Amino acid sequence: MANLHVKKGDTVVVIAGKDKGKTGKVLVAMPSENAVVVEKVNIINKHKKARNAQEKGGIIKAEGKIDASNVQVICPACKKATRIANQVVDGKKVRVCKVCGASLDKAVAIKKANKKAETKVVEATKTAKKEAKPATKKAAPKKTSTTAKTATKTTKTAVRKTADKG
Repeated sequence: MANLHVKKGDTVVVIAGKDKGKTGKVLVAMPSENAVVVEKVNIINKHKKARNAQEKGGIIKAEGKIDASNVQVICPACKKATRIANQVVDGKKVRVCKVCGASLDKAVAIKKANKKAETKVVEATKTAKKEAKPATKKAAPKKTSTTAKTATKTTKTAVRKTADKG
């Protein structure tokens, strides 16, 4: 079984054949046949026979399969048709754009977004602790400790929620 350089959901451009230059989203990837089905590309006519009284027959237009070597991935970051490279990031093999070096796989992009969210939560906690300092010294120990505890609890729950999403 061969591995394909494109996956379901990728935006690709056709680089050879009758539909050369057209772009579309990959609907189906068939690694065993080394083929893909691309949205609104390679439209074929299928003749359907009526099987019973309720079902109508007729000619149906549908997308046909294209050899995977005739399509090239469009990088979502630089918007250019590109070949792909494979790199290992955090112990996982990831597809990377040869032009700009951006990741083509969504899972890695989600992890990066989660890391950014965690850093924002930590920064928000630090600012909350700074703002929680009271003006008077008498009430300082009780108010500071309770607000710090609640800020820490909310930070921990926010980090757990972002970790559960990833």
